[in-house]
Amino acid sequence: MLDDLFAVVEERKETLPEGSYTTSLFTHEKGENAVLEKLGEEATEIVLAAKDDDDEELAHEAADFVYHLLVLLSMKGMSLDDLRAELEERR
Repeated sequence: MLDDLFAVVEERKETLPEGSYTTSLFTHEKGENAVLEKLGEEATEIVLAAKDDDDEELAHEAADFVYHLLVLLSMKGMSLDDLRAELEERR
């Protein structure tokens, strides 16, 4: 599933379809900073949902965080294999 989502992010980075939220992140005036701000916002929302024991909200915010992380990886020219390699080293 993450591979499929990352492929969509990469495709939208290349084609920049009009009206796409992903396109707006790649073309936003702030660029990378906009994504970094979203990651910070989503991280805070993850913590708050966890503290509230709100599993539905926690899943929602975690998905938002992962999505924005994939966009950042793409912006930096990284791939899921780069992430997997780092995680593998930590096993």
